[in-house]
Amino acid sequence: MSDFFGLSGRVAVVTGASSGLGRQFALTLARAGAKVGLAARRAERLKELDAEIAAFDGRALPVVMDVTDPVSVAEGFAAIETELGPIGVLVNNAGIAATKPFLDQDEREWREVLATNLDGARRVAHGAATLMAKHGHGGSIINIASVLGLRPANHLSAYAAAKAGLVSLTQTMALELARHHIRVNALAPGYIVTDLNREFLTGKGGEAMLKRVPLRRFGEAADLDGALLLLASEAGRYMTGSVIVVDGGHTLGFL
Repeated sequence: MSDFFGLSGRVAVVTGASSGLGRQFALTLARAGAKVGLAARRAERLKELDAEIAAFDGRALPVVMDVTDPVSVAEGFAAIETELGPIGVLVNNAGIAATKPFLDQDEREWREVLATNLDGARRVAHGAATLMAKHGHGGSIINIASVLGLRPANHLSAYAAAKAGLVSLTQTMALELARHHIRVNALAPGYIVTDLNREFLTGKGGEAMLKRVPLRRFGEAADLDGALLLLASEAGRYMTGSVIVVDGGHTLGFL
């Protein structure tokens, strides 16, 4: 791997690191040389990931963090900076999904999704950006959006609205934080196979959906590695306010 894409000496934080894409993001950053704060609610899963990173001589710190709780976020960042050093990269990944028709979704279910996917993402980004600006060393914030924040989908109104809001927030943050040398970009994955959606994507529903993906396959978590390292490293040093779509061409059918 070129040093241009390397992260040696950098401290990165990944929220939602206990499983799925967050787990892959943490492993990728650690292999690129970053010291990684592993933030999520499931402590045991974080310990397992920490051990996996240590096995290839990487450095990580598991931190229990609930992005819906301001105290938890502040305490998590404080622990990471005390143990690993000033934060230079944030992968703002924590999120949940609720699949239900719009007319059947109640106020509580709507708020739960937005509380994590938009309010929580804003809270974490604000905390990281405040620390980056305070230290004066700049940094990179990568908000994990979704193709569903760029085009509509049935039965995912709250999720799509939150991700669309996150795209807009990314662009506004990029404008305001550039003066502090903080780059803010979004990564918008398409349908990526994880433990949560594997059964659906490999079933009949997935078969129908696959016909709308020009590359004729669903993504794997590793398919996001290149875009992630581009945005986190010096390779993307002139990028801010960008939204990188990694979806096998799926959104082309909606243009």
